[in-house]
Amino acid sequence: MGCDTGIKPRKKVTQVDTIQEIKEEKKKMSSTMVRQEMPEFKMDAYDAKSGHFTTVSNEDYKGKWTVICFYPADFTFVCPTEIAAMNAKYDDFQDLNTEILAVSVDSKFSHKRFAETEPILKDLKLMMGADSNQEVSRAFGVLIEEEGVALRGRFLFNPDGICVAQEVQADSVGRNVNEFLRQVQAWQYATKTGEVCPAGWRPGKKTLPVNTDAEKMAGRVGDYITIEEILS
Repeated sequence: MGCDTGIKPRKKVTQVDTIQEIKEEKKKMSSTMVRQEMPEFKMDAYDAKSGHFTTVSNEDYKGKWTVICFYPADFTFVCPTEIAAMNAKYDDFQDLNTEILAVSVDSKFSHKRFAETEPILKDLKLMMGADSNQEVSRAFGVLIEEEGVALRGRFLFNPDGICVAQEVQADSVGRNVNEFLRQVQAWQYATKTGEVCPAGWRPGKKTLPVNTDAEKMAGRVGDYITIEEILS
């Protein structure tokens, strides 16, 4: 189940598979969501903030910065630590006008019980999507078909509904919420100013004004920023 076992290789296409099966397998294992539009979806959900069941769809996130965060399963081990970390930074994401949707293949009833009984999820505020038929995980390219669970996939969409960042991992290692929050800050700054953010950029650090100095900067980035400034 999900994150309670070691890493397993994904199913490979065998020689006896048909051309159509090969095409379908490639489609299911799409390499990236980046620069694609948010897939259409609608599913049941548990709203941990209100304690009530509801439904969510891609329409709810139009015109908003949105994080959609897939995890393998409720009642596992790494998963609640990730959810708790995202929840701890919930207000920071809200200050950036960014919505969060956590998704697994568990039912809305499982989500409710999980949120109510796991101590680390006390005071949970997140919306938890119930991808019971696995269609949403499949649409985002993170479903492990033979196991019926999703990889750890985290996607950031801008207000135009375009994916600008994604992170996909296997089960045994959790993701860093502080790093993802930094990426949201960087993407919002770059989108607003037309400047670009160097490696490790955080608010207040130096950016690269390619919107005004592109010709002078080409091949001379080191005149604008040092490795010490990048790593500071």
